Amino acid sequence: MNHARILIVDDDPQIRMVLRDRLQAEGYWVREAADGQRAVEMAVQDVFDLVLLDLQMPRVDGMTALGQLRERNPELAVVVLTAHGTIEHAVEAMKQGAYDFLLKPCRPDHILLTVRKALERQELREQNRRLRTELDMQYDMVVGSSAQMQEVMALAERVAPGKTTVLIGGESGTGKQLLARAIHAMSDRKGGPFVQVTCTTLSEQLLESDLFGHERGAFTGATARKKGRFELAHGGTLFLDEIGDLAPTLQGKLLHVLEYGEFQRVGGLETLRADVRIVAATNRELKAEVRNGRFREDLFYRLNVMVIMIPPLRDRPEDIPVLVDHFVEKHGRALRKRVDDVTSKAMAVLTGYHWPGNIRELENAIERAVVLAPGREITPDLFPPLGEAAAVHDIGVGTPLEEAMTQFKRGFIERTLQHTNNNQTEAARLLALQRTYLNRLIHELGIARERRSE
Repeated sequence: MNHARILIVDDDPQIRMVLRDRLQAEGYWVREAADGQRAVEMAVQDVFDLVLLDLQMPRVDGMTALGQLRERNPELAVVVLTAHGTIEHAVEAMKQGAYDFLLKPCRPDHILLTVRKALERQELREQNRRLRTELDMQYDMVVGSSAQMQEVMALAERVAPGKTTVLIGGESGTGKQLLARAIHAMSDRKGGPFVQVTCTTLSEQLLESDLFGHERGAFTGATARKKGRFELAHGGTLFLDEIGDLAPTLQGKLLHVLEYGEFQRVGGLETLRADVRIVAATNRELKAEVRNGRFREDLFYRLNVMVIMIPPLRDRPEDIPVLVDHFVEKHGRALRKRVDDVTSKAMAVLTGYHWPGNIRELENAIERAVVLAPGREITPDLFPPLGEAAAVHDIGVGTPLEEAMTQFKRGFIERTLQHTNNNQTEAARLLALQRTYLNRLIHELGIARERRSE
């Protein structure tokens, strides 16, 4: 944790110099204060991971400063500096929340060992706090404050027990994975694994191996037996994300597993069984995919047992402040920046935008704002121009809706590719799509052919 920020507080400049030089040599970021009052002032202006604090100082002594520092930040790691004659005071300081004490003059190896241990403990406590916070916030993100999401969560709570297959629908970026995890956490399988497979990230052969496993020698590069996701999810939940993009041959094999609970590894003859609860998600209209011959009707009905639709973010703007608070805290912590306020004007901009990329797009906007924020506030000028008006006026009245949607998709993707200089990876990020799915859309809409002819 050599990126840690350390504050040295001592009225002896020689001691401060020795400590500073030793810690900086190890890569730590170090600042100094000559008394307790200055230390408290600096802690208000900046964030520190650890304080080396002398007890006997003018103006404000170490014990008083310790109380004020920990009042502002109860999790702050404080190591007390003490002379032989004041060890009792150092022990008292530890009772007041200090981590340990160092005897003056401080031995360099002892300094580094104590600092390292204090920071390791601090990091462990921060990780535990972060995990608890993220779990709580994930639930809040799924639930939200809107009536629509309250209904979604109420339905999820009813279907969570048991083994009923659940199909989650909604636009890209609406939080389908979060809802799947919430269903698992509320189920009687919560002690088992939650295993995720994204059906758009791998080729057909690799995805089949990923799902069902393979035997050694099953194909080039298969140097050892590998368990598939079905085996790994035994006793738990298997989340199949973007199920609408599953290749036709794999659709048949998945249907067999859902109906009979058995499968074979690629290149294997042994029939295997796994006790798995299936939760699937898609941003496609599967009924339309069935009509167009791209999705098996029998698999559709096997998945379509219990359907939960997540509404887009534009239909539930009252959920935006909850998400904004979470993302500000998340990215502020990751960037080690103290950003703790979103102005009312900034929030008005966020709640007034239609968010075609939903939660994923909102998070990207907040992360960018946190990076650019010069102080502790997020203001409207930190957001790029949000939401250019869609050019629906270019589509003639009387155009069938499906054709109009195709025209809009083609134009919007072309404009995004133009914006990114045809960088499909960057375009996929801006559109909140999987890179492979964007590539498929480009070819389906004829964009690739048209661009090659230019």
